[in-house]
Amino acid sequence: MQQSERLEEFKKSVENKFNVYNSLFLNLPYSNIDNVGMLIPLLMDQSEKGLKQGLNPKEILDMFFEKFGSLETEKEKIDFMFRVIQYVERQVVLYDSVEDAAFPKLHKHSSSLSLKDYFQLVERNGAWDQIGEKLDNFSARIVLTAHPTQFYTPAVLDIITNLRTLILEDRIDEIDVALQQLGLTSLINAKKPTPLDEAKNIIYTLRHVYYDAIGDLYSYIKGSTGSKKFENHNIVKLGFWPGGDRDGNPFVTAEITKDVMNELRLNLMKCYYNDLKRLQHKLTFKAVQDPLNQLRSNLYTAMFDSTKDVGYDEIINPLIQIREALIDKYNSLYLKDLDKFIDKVKIFKTHFATIDIRQDHSMHTKVMTEVLKHKEFIKENLNELSEDELVRILLHEDFELSAKDFSEDIVKDTIVNISQLKTIQEKNGEEGCNRYIISNSEDIFSVLFVYGLFRWCGWADKKITFDIVPLFETMAGMDNSETTMQKLFGLKEYREHVANRGDKQTIMLGFSDGTKDGGYLKANWSILKTKESLSGVCEENGVDAIFFDGRGGPPARGGGKTHRFYAAQTSKVANNEIQLTIQGQTITSTYGTKEQFIYNSEQLLTAGLSNSILGKEITISDASRALIEELSDSSFEKYDALKHHDKFMPYLENMSTLKYYTKANIGSRPGKRGNKAKLELSDLRAISFVGSWSQLKQNVPGYFGIGTALKKLEDEGRFDEAKKLYDEVPFFQALMMNSMMSLSKCYFELTSYMKEDKEYGAFWEILLHEYELSKKMLLQLSGMEVLMEKEAISRESIKIREDIVLPLLVIQQYALQKISQGVEHKELYEKIVTRSLYGNINASRNSA
Repeated sequence: MQQSERLEEFKKSVENKFNVYNSLFLNLPYSNIDNVGMLIPLLMDQSEKGLKQGLNPKEILDMFFEKFGSLETEKEKIDFMFRVIQYVERQVVLYDSVEDAAFPKLHKHSSSLSLKDYFQLVERNGAWDQIGEKLDNFSARIVLTAHPTQFYTPAVLDIITNLRTLILEDRIDEIDVALQQLGLTSLINAKKPTPLDEAKNIIYTLRHVYYDAIGDLYSYIKGSTGSKKFENHNIVKLGFWPGGDRDGNPFVTAEITKDVMNELRLNLMKCYYNDLKRLQHKLTFKAVQDPLNQLRSNLYTAMFDSTKDVGYDEIINPLIQIREALIDKYNSLYLKDLDKFIDKVKIFKTHFATIDIRQDHSMHTKVMTEVLKHKEFIKENLNELSEDELVRILLHEDFELSAKDFSEDIVKDTIVNISQLKTIQEKNGEEGCNRYIISNSEDIFSVLFVYGLFRWCGWADKKITFDIVPLFETMAGMDNSETTMQKLFGLKEYREHVANRGDKQTIMLGFSDGTKDGGYLKANWSILKTKESLSGVCEENGVDAIFFDGRGGPPARGGGKTHRFYAAQTSKVANNEIQLTIQGQTITSTYGTKEQFIYNSEQLLTAGLSNSILGKEITISDASRALIEELSDSSFEKYDALKHHDKFMPYLENMSTLKYYTKANIGSRPGKRGNKAKLELSDLRAISFVGSWSQLKQNVPGYFGIGTALKKLEDEGRFDEAKKLYDEVPFFQALMMNSMMSLSKCYFELTSYMKEDKEYGAFWEILLHEYELSKKMLLQLSGMEVLMEKEAISRESIKIREDIVLPLLVIQQYALQKISQGVEHKELYEKIVTRSLYGNINASRNSA
């Protein structure tokens, strides 16, 4: 389908339907305020016109109240603004539902390479033998994270699922009822969720979407390989961070980790039980009744009682027995249905998703300091030991740690958690939890502290059944990563550990903190170079490198078009697996329905498979590398100057919604690492950092510095070099197109009143200038007339979403202006700011 035809389908299936169903919102049951639905379009119109005329949000709303509101007291106006926020939040839910329902139609004839296209290409090339081994071993691991920008409760998710179905069938009366239900159902948490609450919310999606989606995807692949026997049950794997990710989250404890593991297992048993119950209606034959009934009884017990777990062998063996009976005695009747269930059991085993443990290196340093003080190796700090002596202790000293010997919470919990991991593996299987990730890794001790703790917490003379995964996320960490890994592989004990893990080393690279630290282009270029150098180090040492990308929702945190990113990796990057985090509302927006999950999983698989199987090798010439390096340095210089501007942090703290992220009941995790009184950029979490720029509609981390770098080339008469780079290097083009997505979500008119501010006006002008320059230079570079010109559907979707939330954003800025003036009802205005975060986050779908 050509872009014009797809755009026509979008207007018919999304835009028109949304407008029709949006009219039903006029009757939503709102107390206290009449005709709020009638006033919203007027407010949107006033906001759009007012901002274009240079009015500030306070002037726009004051005029609106005077013209249309019939609201006289401050309290009435505040109440109205809360109703607008509630209304807009639900409009976003409706738009999401309409767009998701239209997904299959819009992507039916997508130009992206599907698995069907891929298999046809293999067939035409007679390349089944060539790709056989790769297909048997390749996998994509989709890791669902605990990041606090997905906060719909299961009740709201149920309404959304119901709405999608009703919209597909145009059942308008029932849609009306569902929208009324939505109007009366709270969309936000009454209190901050616990890490267990967050885990349960995401497990809901695992159970109701991913269980069947992965099963269907596997069946399709298995059926498409023809005579070749396909048995790669790891081709799509699920990872899970809620309950295991304690980096900066003091509320994730050993007890929480155990509870989440139980929740994953119990919910998987429910999935198995329901499948088996449906199968039993078909398998009515005498010889299979005993094993069927026994398995069903065991699953029933295990899905309610976490102490009565059923092992993998106890599930698979009866199914194999039933399978043999069907073949031998019952003409293989319903064998295909049984095989599909058996494949699901082989995929999910008893763990459902692999929970990763993650902690910051600084926390391990604290723990190790206390441990070595207790064991009398040091008196006060680790600096008392030479590097060689510290390595010797970690690799060779033998003792057992007990939590009761320590008073500090972090030390006690770390010991308890590592000690319980063996039990967790016994209950959920080794695949249930077998990776320990260390944030902010910068040297060998990031890994060796964890190695030592495992040895002293139950693995003394045993194989450590965990991958120890360094996460290089800062510029310094990436710069040191090659030396770090070379040193680690040079240690006999660590190399033996890697051999015990199948000669595979997983290495995580973090886009979020990299971008925060180094700016957009510098961070992404550094990550690619780091991948290339680490691939070489691993190959030299006989180790398969597996890269795990910590990608956030928006381009500023490594998001954007995922398929485009992986398809653009160079041939120097190890391509054994694709692993990436799916964060925040991206979980539901990109992988939230069965169709979306299958489509986007296919995109990951074809991106990884096609690069190395069908002769498609991407290289970047030395000249191109030199030019990217030059652009990277220029853009970093501009970004670094901004980062060190004396108004940079004060602007975020005082003019954005930064401080309100921690007040919102979105997630369990604090907005920054540590407890320093003064906020520092290094401690600030990437989500609240990027999210705050997004709420301002300035999206600085997604482009800042690129315009300056390109303009410098133009001034030197070398812009043709940049255009050639854009046309010939997929990696560079992917970055620039993702940056254009960030620019397309900017709306500086919203904050133009800030240019008059005595303290921050000049700083705001710096941001505006780089936005305008980046937009101009990227359009010139790409030859486009408008941003995202070749992605019309995404562009139109962004426009509709931005229009929906415009009244909400004006209200947010109005409230911030009021707060800065120290007015009465300050507390209520602060609540308005906090509440307004939700709708904007959801509308953007990848804003943090």
